[in-house]
Amino acid sequence: MELQTALRILRAHWVSILVLGLVGVLTAAGWAFLQPRVYNADASGYVAGTGEGGGSSDSGSALLANNLALAKVVSYVDIGSWRSVAEHAIEKLSLSESPETLVRRVKVSNVPGTVTIRVDASAGSPESARDLAEAWLEGMSDEIESLETGGGTGVASVRLVPGDTARLPTSPSSPNTQLALLLGGALGIAAGLAYAIARYTLDRRIRSADLVERETGVSVVGTVPVEKTFSNTSRLVSTTSARDGRLFAVSEAVRELRTNIQFMDVDHPPRVIVVTSPLPGDGKSTISGNLALVMAAAGQNVVLIDGDLRRPMVASVFGLVEGAGLTDVLSGRAEFDDVVQSYGGTPNLRILAAGRTPPNPSEVLGSDRMRELMRRLAIDSTVIVDAPPLLPVTDAAVLTHSADGAIIVVGVGRTTIEMLRKAISTLERVGGRALGVVLNRVPKSGGSYHDYRYTGSYQSAPDDDDALVAEAVGASDAQLTSERGGSSAVEPPLRRSRRRPG
Repeated sequence: MELQTALRILRAHWVSILVLGLVGVLTAAGWAFLQPRVYNADASGYVAGTGEGGGSSDSGSALLANNLALAKVVSYVDIGSWRSVAEHAIEKLSLSESPETLVRRVKVSNVPGTVTIRVDASAGSPESARDLAEAWLEGMSDEIESLETGGGTGVASVRLVPGDTARLPTSPSSPNTQLALLLGGALGIAAGLAYAIARYTLDRRIRSADLVERETGVSVVGTVPVEKTFSNTSRLVSTTSARDGRLFAVSEAVRELRTNIQFMDVDHPPRVIVVTSPLPGDGKSTISGNLALVMAAAGQNVVLIDGDLRRPMVASVFGLVEGAGLTDVLSGRAEFDDVVQSYGGTPNLRILAAGRTPPNPSEVLGSDRMRELMRRLAIDSTVIVDAPPLLPVTDAAVLTHSADGAIIVVGVGRTTIEMLRKAISTLERVGGRALGVVLNRVPKSGGSYHDYRYTGSYQSAPDDDDALVAEAVGASDAQLTSERGGSSAVEPPLRRSRRRPG
């Protein structure tokens, strides 16, 4: 995994990782709280021969006694697990536990090379642990003395001498709350990372342009940021200003889409463009409406046709009269000029609503009259057709067959790459052409996998200069059109060579 991908995953799921880490810490804290407290205390003594500490001035005897103690101390460690020692501690401390249970709470050890014996005892309170360690050491001393004297009254050659009294423990040895919290947090973070990687690996929703281009081979021609203020009746950008205040990012993104479409084929730019999407709700009507607006604002003649005869939206988006439109023209009940409508102060934008809903939308859109209408309008205008989604119905594929190509709008974080592949395959099966993909509703900021993010608030000019900037934008587009073929955007050349027959 590349570092950039890893950072993208962390940025997208840092909240989940943090939450799972916190859950791990809280779980460990709860576990530690529920565990019984165990305290450890230790007492020690040393094994001494009768020649040691007895006042003898014979150094040879002292050396012999020391060697004897070293030889026997290892054997005496095993006495610490004897039942008789446990019974001695039970009797002295008045315990109710069995010797077998008590033995498991005591550990006897010897440091190699020394005559020291250490007794570690555990109990539920500091005092009980201390008393048990001392009683256990005394029991071992008595047992060793009994063994060395043979149970008689003689003097033992080796004895266990108890040392200092056991110290009272100040804190429990178990559970180790600090270690538990660290382990819980580490395991929680590890679980969060595993979750994030699994989500990234299994998530097939489109989140970046690289994924689209790598998986489908179709270029991303536009990325439009999310705009939460859009509604069913208010989703259009301004056509009178190059800067649209709160909608500035969306306005510039649509203008960039317009420019990319113009540069798809500088000699023969597409004149009939179908705007569709894999599924409903991806924002195709919003994109087609705003694209028509910015093209018209740049001086081009534009005709926007609502080709979605099942769920028409164009008239509602623009606030125009519904009930008469495309189906009336195709059925011969009305002429195009009779039902076409204009919008606001944009005289070179003409809008043809859907009209009455027919019982057979696919056949109507695939008719010769529809193809002839698009050819006739494309002579002096750029035709944008808002088409139904590709996956539920075949209407968009039928329209694209008679057009220069289709712009496919996908909802970022909503549409999967498999949906997009199937939509492109639907176009290819009917001989249609995918001009490009538009990523819609790209987050402006925040954690995600997205390669494109609108975080800046750079704007072009003060309010007083908006008209001047708009004029400059229009002039630039007109100059670009002139350089392409010597014709203005208002009077495009007549092109029939790229139209499909029939």
